[in-house]
Amino acid sequence: MRYYRRNCDRRKGKRHAGLYAGLVLLGICERCTPALSSQIGMLAATLASFAETQQVLAEQGVELDVKTVRLIAYRCAARARLVQSLDSHAWPEQDSLAGRRIVVSTDGGRLRLREKKRGPKTAKGRNRYDGAWREPKLFIIYIVDEQGRQQQSFAPLIDGLLRGPNKLFALLAHYLQRLDVQAADQLLFVSDGAKWIWNRIPALLETLPIETPKVHLLIDFYHAVEHLNRVASLRKGWSSRKRTRWFNQQRKLLREGQVEQVIEAIRPLCCGRYSRSIRSELNYFIHHRTHMDYGLMAQLNLPMGSGAIESAIRRVVNLRLKGPSIFWCKQNAELMLMLRSFYKAGRWNQFKSMAFSPLYAISL
Repeated sequence: MRYYRRNCDRRKGKRHAGLYAGLVLLGICERCTPALSSQIGMLAATLASFAETQQVLAEQGVELDVKTVRLIAYRCAARARLVQSLDSHAWPEQDSLAGRRIVVSTDGGRLRLREKKRGPKTAKGRNRYDGAWREPKLFIIYIVDEQGRQQQSFAPLIDGLLRGPNKLFALLAHYLQRLDVQAADQLLFVSDGAKWIWNRIPALLETLPIETPKVHLLIDFYHAVEHLNRVASLRKGWSSRKRTRWFNQQRKLLREGQVEQVIEAIRPLCCGRYSRSIRSELNYFIHHRTHMDYGLMAQLNLPMGSGAIESAIRRVVNLRLKGPSIFWCKQNAELMLMLRSFYKAGRWNQFKSMAFSPLYAISL
């Protein structure tokens, strides 16, 4: 079997810098069969650490050290991401969004990255590092039926990145374009009021050839209610009973889609000691007045909340990548995000088809 290696790597004396293309076409990478690589990747995404993955494999008779387990899992995810980015990658036919009611939501979590610190090295010659908090950004795409319930026949699509909102929205656009979103019956974007989300949705819609009446933009109802509660709490001169009564009245109006009445109810309150804070809340409702048509969403039986992405953040990020004394290199964190996202979405078979696709060998 022929072994391929670039001339530049041969001159530099790099070992194991080439590959056996025939083995790669069969899905054999890192001296592992596709079945073993898939099992390692799935265990790494499921369990709490690579040490636990190594322990479970040892109990099954597969003796590998932690470093090897980590390498196989990361490279498996890297191959899948590469194949996913190719225009020739085919999505399963049952994943087409044509004629369906689509809900898209996005949000960010928190994890700590191991970032190199400037200055002298330690006494052992190691680089110092900072454990900086960073925000991995995820999105979820799912389908709801005529009653507004999530369809179980369509596994949700979850994915995320650590390379900033522009890259995330580019990836989201790639998903929607490949899934024939222009033929969808309804398309709902629902999220909280983060500026990095709403500043980029108009540009995203320009890339999607979908009719405007089919598209709905919505602020998560429960986040909007939190802002109403904040206004009521800033009125220190009100009794608890008056504060509760005002809040319930405005909440009812907001749920009916009467956001203009809510704005007019808040406007006279912008006076006194906390006027600046109340005006900030007023501007929130003014800015998002076109994203609060909850009455229409009730008529269409579409979701008014972004609980799906909140749950995805918890299951994908918080339960695996976030924790005491857990630090990640940026590239490794992104690869683990992909492993975890596809596993938690119930799309591991699709992940395997990408990770061990012959397109990977062709792209090298």
